[in-house]
Amino acid sequence: MAYINSAKEPKSTNECIFCSKPCEDRDTENFILYRSPLAFVILNAYPYNNGHLMVVPYSHRATLSDLRDEELAELMLLTRLCVEVLDEAVRPDGYNIGVNLGMAAGAGIADHLHVHVVPRWHGDTNFMASVADVKVVPQSLPATYKSLRPVFEAKACRKKP
Repeated sequence: MAYINSAKEPKSTNECIFCSKPCEDRDTENFILYRSPLAFVILNAYPYNNGHLMVVPYSHRATLSDLRDEELAELMLLTRLCVEVLDEAVRPDGYNIGVNLGMAAGAGIADHLHVHVVPRWHGDTNFMASVADVKVVPQSLPATYKSLRPVFEAKACRKKP
């Protein structure tokens, strides 16, 4: 709620947060958890569940066909890393992983493709709000970031040759 109720910086209608956030050199404040050469992992500012991550290419592309093969491969490798990190850090019972292509499919930022990684637990009701469009996310974004960042760092170190 602190994030949702906070004053937002005025933004140009043409500005893409997935293009601007990685350039700001403020990863903690922007909830960027991990960077690779072609993509990055960021917490969703309006999560469906605790630990809702997004894997985003640095290049501003709207469709899967627009991505270079290396970018597409990097998105999948980072998606796998997200699942490994969340398995270790929050131990969900399952996942929803997907891409919303276009506004009609529910893409909030339709012109910059991104992959959602949403941890799920038996009995959670947050993915589709069941009562009066209310969702409960008991952990704040800064607390979620603080718990996941060290796991990303540790996993990334173990994967390096």
